[in-house]
Amino acid sequence: MLTDALSKGGLNVPHLSGPLADELKAQLYPGASVGNPIDILATGTPEHLKLCLDYCENKFEDIDAVMAIFGTPGLVTMFEMYDVLHEAMQTCRKPIFPILPSINTAGAEVADFLKKGHVNFADEVTLGTMLTRIMNVPRPAANEIELFGVDVPRIRRIIDSIADDGYIPPHQVQALLRSAGIPLVDEFVSSKKEEVLAFARRAGFPVVAKVVGPVHKSDIGGVVLNIKSEQHLALEFDRMMQLPEVTAVMVQPMLKGTELFIGAKYEEKFGHVVLCGLGGIFVEVLKDVSSGLAPLSYEEAYSMIRSLRAYKIIKGTRGQKGVNEDKFAEIIVRLSTLLRFATEIKEMDINPLLATDKHVIAVDARIRIEKSGKQMQ
Repeated sequence: MLTDALSKGGLNVPHLSGPLADELKAQLYPGASVGNPIDILATGTPEHLKLCLDYCENKFEDIDAVMAIFGTPGLVTMFEMYDVLHEAMQTCRKPIFPILPSINTAGAEVADFLKKGHVNFADEVTLGTMLTRIMNVPRPAANEIELFGVDVPRIRRIIDSIADDGYIPPHQVQALLRSAGIPLVDEFVSSKKEEVLAFARRAGFPVVAKVVGPVHKSDIGGVVLNIKSEQHLALEFDRMMQLPEVTAVMVQPMLKGTELFIGAKYEEKFGHVVLCGLGGIFVEVLKDVSSGLAPLSYEEAYSMIRSLRAYKIIKGTRGQKGVNEDKFAEIIVRLSTLLRFATEIKEMDINPLLATDKHVIAVDARIRIEKSGKQMQ
C-alpha cells in the first residue's frame, strides 16, 4: 500500500536485486524478501532490522530514504526493536520515517519511542501521500517578475486615464491585454451597422457577433456564433441593438479550438488570486479551476495547469490533439504581471481563450476596476 501511494505520486521505489540483495537475503530467515519492500517476516529479530537499515544506509546506492513499518507481531514486546530504530535515526544520513501502526497492542512501546523525541506515522498511506505532495510542490517563485514583452508604462497610462469605477469598455480591455503581450482575436465595435458589416467583409465570414454593454451577454441572447453572410449579420445587428442596455455590437472572426479560461480576483492583504481551467460553460459546470497568487513564475503556471482534473484534455486524449501548454502558461504569467502593476483591477476574466496545438488566443474578456479604494503597494 505504501509502495502504491509513493508510485502514484511520482516517487520511485527501486527494485533491489543483484549480489548485494542476495547477500542481505542470505542473512535473514528463510522466506524473507529483499526485492523492495524488504520483509524480515514477523519472526524477524532486532538484529535483522539493524542489518537491513545498515544495508539501506551504506550499501544500496539507489535508496535515498527509508520507511520502517513495524507493528507488533504479537509474539514479543517491541522495546528492543524500537531502540534499534531510535539508534539508527540518530546516526543515519538518510532520513528514516517510522511507521508504527500497532498503537494499541504496542501502546507502551510506541509511547516510549515518542518520548525520545520522535514522531510516529500510524498509517503508511497517509505518510506516502503526504510525502508525494511535498515533493511535488513547485519551488518558491523567484523575486524577479517576468517583464519580457510587458509594457508597464503603457499599462499605467491606460489605468490612469480611466475615470470611473466598474467594468471598462472593450477597447480599453483590448489595450490592457495587448500591453501585456496577450494575443487577441481581431474585433471591431460599433453602433453603426454599415461599419460592422464592412469589418466582417474584410475579416471574412463566418463571424461571431456579441452585444456591448450587458455583463452576461449570453443570458439575454447577446452572442451569436457562426454568422455566414452579410444578410444574417445585418438581421442580428438590428435585433441586438434592441436588447436592454446594449450600446454597440462587437464582431469577430469565428475561430475554432479548445475553450480555456483565465480569471483573477483581488483579495485584500493578499493581492490578486489568478485562476485557470477549461473555458466556456465548463467553468461553472465542472468547477475545475486551479489558483495561484500573482505575480506567478512559469513553474507555478505549469503547476496550476497540470493540477486540473481536465489536464488530460489539455494534454490531448483519445486521438485528439492537445493545446499549446507553453502558450497557455505564458498567458497566465503575462496576466499575473499585468495585475501586479494594475492593482486597481479588482476582477477580470478571459473566457474563452481558444486554444489549438499551435496558438492560444483571447476571444472575450472583461475587467472591473476600482480606483477609489486603497491600493496594495
